[in-house]
Amino acid sequence: MAILLNQDTRVIIQGITGREASMVTEHILAYGTKVVGGVTPGKGGQQVQGVPVYNTVRELLENHQANTSLIYVPPRAVLDAVREAVENKIKLLVIITENVPQHDAMKLYWLAKNAGITVIGPNSVGAINPGHRVKLGAIGGDNTERCFVPGNIGVISRSGGMTAETAWMVKRAGFGVSTCISIGGDSIIGTSPVEYLKMFADDEETDAVVIFAEPGTSFEEETAEFCKNGGFKKPLIAYVAGKFTENMPEGTVFGHAASIISKGIGKPSTKMRKLKEAGAHIAESHDDIIPLLRKVMQNN
Repeated sequence: MAILLNQDTRVIIQGITGREASMVTEHILAYGTKVVGGVTPGKGGQQVQGVPVYNTVRELLENHQANTSLIYVPPRAVLDAVREAVENKIKLLVIITENVPQHDAMKLYWLAKNAGITVIGPNSVGAINPGHRVKLGAIGGDNTERCFVPGNIGVISRSGGMTAETAWMVKRAGFGVSTCISIGGDSIIGTSPVEYLKMFADDEETDAVVIFAEPGTSFEEETAEFCKNGGFKKPLIAYVAGKFTENMPEGTVFGHAASIISKGIGKPSTKMRKLKEAGAHIAESHDDIIPLLRKVMQNN
C-alpha cells in the first residue's frame, strides 16, 4: 500500500510546457507513472511527450480522470495553480516550485487544509513509491533504481538532494523504501513530518521510518513530542545535518530558506537530543544510517 502514491494515482502536470516539466514528464512516464494530461493556459491543443495539453484543469477533467497534480509553474503563479486544483477537487498536490512568496504559501496552506487536500512542498523534489513504480517530480532522475528499490522503510527528507542519498543508505543497508518523500525546504510547507508519520504509522507496508532533518524550523521538535506521546511506535531513525552551523553567527541561512538558527531555535543538537529522548535512534553521520538501520531492524 505505502502512503500517498499507488497504482491508482492519476497525474496532471500544471505548467507542463516548461523545459524542466517536459523533461520530468518523460522520466516519470518511463518509470510507469500514469500522466493523463497537462495544463498551460494558452497552450491547449499541444502535446508534451505525447501527453495532451489543456488550457485549464476543468477542461482537462472533462476528458480525463485525475486525482493528483504536479505543479511546475513560476513562483508567483503557484497560488493560482493551487486554487484551480483545489476548486476541481484534486486530492494530492506536489509543488516543485521554489521561492514561492511566503504570503502565498500561507494562503495555499490554509486553502488546501480547509479542503482536506494533501500538499507536498513547496520546494520539493517530489515523492516516489518504487513498489508500484509511481513517482512525482525529478526524484531519482532517469536512473531511479540506483537509489530507490521497493521495501518496507519510509523516508522523510527536508533536503531534495539528500532524499535520494538517504534512500541509497537504506538500499546499502539491505532494505528498500515503501514511500520516499521530499517534504520541501521552505519554512511554510503543506504537510509536516508529524502528519507523514501519522500516515506511515497506519501503513502495513512500512516497518520503520528514516528522517533526514536540517537546522531551522520546529519540525523535529514537534516530531519528538509526537513520538514521546505515543503517536508513532515503529522504529524511527533520524539524522540531523548541519551541526557545524551552531558555530556560525545567528541568523545565518544554511542551504534552504528554512534552515536558520536564530535566538537558539533550530539547533541540530537540540533536535537530536529531543528526538533521542523521545525514543528515536540518532545517526551521528549520514553513513551511520546503514549500521543503525540494520541493528534496529534485527532487534524488531
